[in-house]
Amino acid sequence: MITVASLAPCLGGALVAGGVAAAASRRRELMTKWCAWAVGVPLVTGAFWWGRPGIATLAVLVGVIAVVEYGGLTRMPRVDRAVLAASVTGVVLTALLAPGQEPRALAVGALALASLPLLAGDADHGPRRLGAGLLGLAWIGVLAGLVPLGARALALFMAVSIADIVAYFAGRALGGPGLSPLSPAKRWSGTLAGAAAGLAVLAVLSALSGPMAIAVAVGGPAGDLLESMVKRGARVKDSGRWLAGSGGLLDRIDSLLFALAVLLVLS
Repeated sequence: MITVASLAPCLGGALVAGGVAAAASRRRELMTKWCAWAVGVPLVTGAFWWGRPGIATLAVLVGVIAVVEYGGLTRMPRVDRAVLAASVTGVVLTALLAPGQEPRALAVGALALASLPLLAGDADHGPRRLGAGLLGLAWIGVLAGLVPLGARALALFMAVSIADIVAYFAGRALGGPGLSPLSPAKRWSGTLAGAAAGLAVLAVLSALSGPMAIAVAVGGPAGDLLESMVKRGARVKDSGRWLAGSGGLLDRIDSLLFALAVLLVLS
């Protein structure tokens, strides 16, 4: 059985190895990113160590920040962002306090978001507001899945993160055909190398299974492309500028969100 205690040494080792590699590269960009990871990884691990209340608290915090960034990308009105944030929070708290009732919480959130353009009589932008709200709820609301998955979600986070890093460097080194017009810099070579690295991480963590493998190999890259599509529509490079070396929080968790959704569906 996977536990947070069994994963903690692996997280620490990966963090140290990443720091050594970043220092050896002498690239300021990589060192800045590593410093952000050095702060974030212990916080995430501590939240999971606390158990379901800690995971739910982390999911709510991450969800609200993600909604703020997503709302800026899609130019959602402030009231829509507030309702979306409340809906995501409601789904997470339902996963904590009333397991099994998450579909109802999602339905309530969807109805609330749909009512906003209707009550405002917004014929010009109503369809766009509705589409953005429902996409945001489906995409970010999946954070509620962290609560029941527990340590498995932490293992997924590790595998997806390392897969992203390997895909970035392998794609630049190997080149080859592009993955998608949505993200011209990404290559099939990097995606395949990243998937292999992610599966290796799952094997080392004794977390390798069919659903976990598909979540990492397919869900991770798909999540990255989904955010690329949203950012291209907004004509911006990053979802935010506050996270050192990484832009915004959505830029860090886009792959995890889609991988998490795939895992929940297959499980």
